[in-house]
Amino acid sequence: MKTYRSMKTVLGIVSTAVVLSFLSVVAFGVELPEQALSHANPRVQEVMAVQEAATPDLMAMPDVLGTAVGQNNHGELTILVFVNLEGKNPAASARNIPKSLGGKGITVKFTEPFRALVKPPKVPAVSHTAKQTTPIQLGTSGGWGHDLANGYCCGGTLGSLIQIGNDKYILSNYHVFESDIVSGGNSRVAANGDPVIQPGLIDVNCNADNAQEVATLVKKGSLPDNNVDASIAQVVSGAVDPAGSILEIGTISSNTVAASLNQAVKKSGRTTRLTRSKVSGLNASVSVAYDNECAGGAAFSKLYTGQIIIANRASKFLAGGDSGSLMVEDVAINPRAVGLLFAGSSSLAVANPINEVLDFLGATMVGN
Repeated sequence: MKTYRSMKTVLGIVSTAVVLSFLSVVAFGVELPEQALSHANPRVQEVMAVQEAATPDLMAMPDVLGTAVGQNNHGELTILVFVNLEGKNPAASARNIPKSLGGKGITVKFTEPFRALVKPPKVPAVSHTAKQTTPIQLGTSGGWGHDLANGYCCGGTLGSLIQIGNDKYILSNYHVFESDIVSGGNSRVAANGDPVIQPGLIDVNCNADNAQEVATLVKKGSLPDNNVDASIAQVVSGAVDPAGSILEIGTISSNTVAASLNQAVKKSGRTTRLTRSKVSGLNASVSVAYDNECAGGAAFSKLYTGQIIIANRASKFLAGGDSGSLMVEDVAINPRAVGLLFAGSSSLAVANPINEVLDFLGATMVGN
């Protein structure tokens, strides 16, 4: 989710997508509780197999936005089918969805489309939008330094610190750093070496002179051909905390952990700041539309698979401008990364599995 700002108004826009994988741990045949309902669980795998086979037909039905594996109100594993509340007739569409497939139950979840949202809140005690003294902490407002076109400026979240070889980079989303692919509204496209700034243009009245350059763009072109919405920028010497500290979270672990159902997670982002929630779906397939520049025209749509779904009631976990936030396990000290957040609706958020992101980049997390 990336946020747009005009010279007079602030708009929220969210793209829809995110990915993460999950591992369960089994010792002497007993599932450990914190990992019991992960991708490695045989019962989850059985439901995933039916879900994956049925997804193309389900998503061809009117108003269906995507699918995932989750739990129903009785705690039973089920295939979740997301139905568009803004569709022509969501109730009728829901009635046409079968109650079960392949012996596995289906549960309908109504939601708005996965997209960008919400106006920024009032500045909190710990500001995620203010210009910081270097070296900065992450989980803060930031973005491409030229992200202004068509009368608007855009931005998202500088999420976390990663390492490739001997160099350190800020990790965020493709649609935060490098989604300007036409020279239309600003006579330029995103290029290697472009400035990545803190705060983002949306928080400095669309004037980059009021921000500071903290990194330089290294284009990875994750979209549209890959299953992650990820981009990186090489850190300017002395500009970013070398330990990768994140606002209101602190230093994280250099290890990662796979997602599992009901897993407690948190994130630090530009708009909603430090928020907490739980994983509610695994192996999600969702379609996300992307613009060709800030407030621009349609560029392409991307069908993601294997994504993580997180409860996002009333956009309290993730909102416009939080794109690029790192989702970590909700523990007090050295939490492990779970996923890279990039999209959502007012009831659900989506993340790429962090290990898939790191594998794409050939990177590791910076942390303890």
